[in-house]
Amino acid sequence: MGHVDAGKTKLLDCIRGTHVQEGEAGGITQQIGATYFPAENIRERTKELKVDAKLNVPGLLVIDTPGHESFTKLRSRGSGLCDLAILVVDLMHGLEPQTIESLNLLKSGNTDFVIALNKVDRLYEWKTCPNAPIGKAIRQQSKDVLTEFNMRLTQVITQFKEQGLNTELYYKNKEMGETYNIVPTSAISGEGIPDLLLLLVQWAQKTMIKSLTYNEEVQCTILEVKVDEGHGTTIDVVLVNGVLREGDQIVVGGMHGPIVTSIRALLTPHPMREVRVKGTYLHHKEIKAAQCIKIAAQGLEHAIPGANLYDVGPNDDTEVIKKSAMDYVHKVMSRIGKSGKGVCVQASTLGSLEALLDFLETPAVNIPKDPIILGVDVVKGIVKIGTPICVIKSEVVDIGQVASIENNHKPVDSAKKGQMVAIKINGSNPEEQQKMLGRHFEEKDLLLSKISRHSLDVLKAYYADEVSTEDVRLLKE
Repeated sequence: MGHVDAGKTKLLDCIRGTHVQEGEAGGITQQIGATYFPAENIRERTKELKVDAKLNVPGLLVIDTPGHESFTKLRSRGSGLCDLAILVVDLMHGLEPQTIESLNLLKSGNTDFVIALNKVDRLYEWKTCPNAPIGKAIRQQSKDVLTEFNMRLTQVITQFKEQGLNTELYYKNKEMGETYNIVPTSAISGEGIPDLLLLLVQWAQKTMIKSLTYNEEVQCTILEVKVDEGHGTTIDVVLVNGVLREGDQIVVGGMHGPIVTSIRALLTPHPMREVRVKGTYLHHKEIKAAQCIKIAAQGLEHAIPGANLYDVGPNDDTEVIKKSAMDYVHKVMSRIGKSGKGVCVQASTLGSLEALLDFLETPAVNIPKDPIILGVDVVKGIVKIGTPICVIKSEVVDIGQVASIENNHKPVDSAKKGQMVAIKINGSNPEEQQKMLGRHFEEKDLLLSKISRHSLDVLKAYYADEVSTEDVRLLKE
């Protein structure tokens, strides 16, 4: 967990030897991902530390959460599943808004965590020691590099202190449990990765024996709902405890009621590979926790991310399970439309809009690269298909064009003042397709239509009867 651009996915890429981060829209994680690190891989990455430590755990299942501020509930969903967390902090920037947000989630969930103080390679004249333990890497550095490192480390420790937490470099920490461990890392060259992996395993084995003990009762949470070529609609789930088998009857909460179906296929990515990256999957007849699984079954189109998956046993009452599955959905639906949050948008050449979409815990948590979908309330003027959208920062940032409009789930060509509609904004070129809510524009920003002389000519030619004198004056301003 951590702030956007702190290097969370890049850190995992370094461990896995993959390039997941490069494939993300704008380089930002937009979905929850998960990777299984088997014990033999951890042993290989930590052997240089020469620690005589027996690995009692079969491996680590690492969940990668978006650091972007629009994904608070995604992060909340991810942190709620975890026994341990890695809070990634950029050494060069210290604690940032989403770092603190993630920190508060961890506090509220009483989740133990270690701090990866990332980007040590950004220190001026840092001598790279690929994949080395951090102690070895630090011993190779000049006095000036160490001075800057210690200065920035002290700043970060002070910032944590301001948040009410004591922190220390893990190899200097004499008060494990009361003082949180800091592991300096580089997601680019791999320094500190062996320390981080070993610390996670040792900490789990030392302090979490009871909570990590396997039991038969199925505990399973849905991360994502998506369409996969060859498998139809699937759900990515984290199996926290218990065992799932091909053919098992399962129940999940859905937008239109409980979904009762049978597991057609249990799939996992190969070890050290990401579940959210398309590729070949391993097929299983049964899978034991803890593991991230892609489940193929009929009728999953309206399953709710964040909800629990229930496995129906031979003596279970299906009706009782269906009610339990829908409790989460009712909780989510009761909150929709009450927050008043949103983005103030002008999606036509004539008027402003106020977005009603509050991500909360709804399925609409992912902002796709193309298109951006917003719920909007037409405050003034007319919304039309084809309107170019921009935001004024230090310069004009083009977002895209209104591609379609829906009113009560029915396509319309335009919407006028007083109507609540959904609009889809398409990027009209590769640069616009990278623009994202929360990265290139925020809730507090006013988004405007981009007016040109051509736009005005089109208005005069085709919409003269709809353009008032006041509208013309506003356009000229």
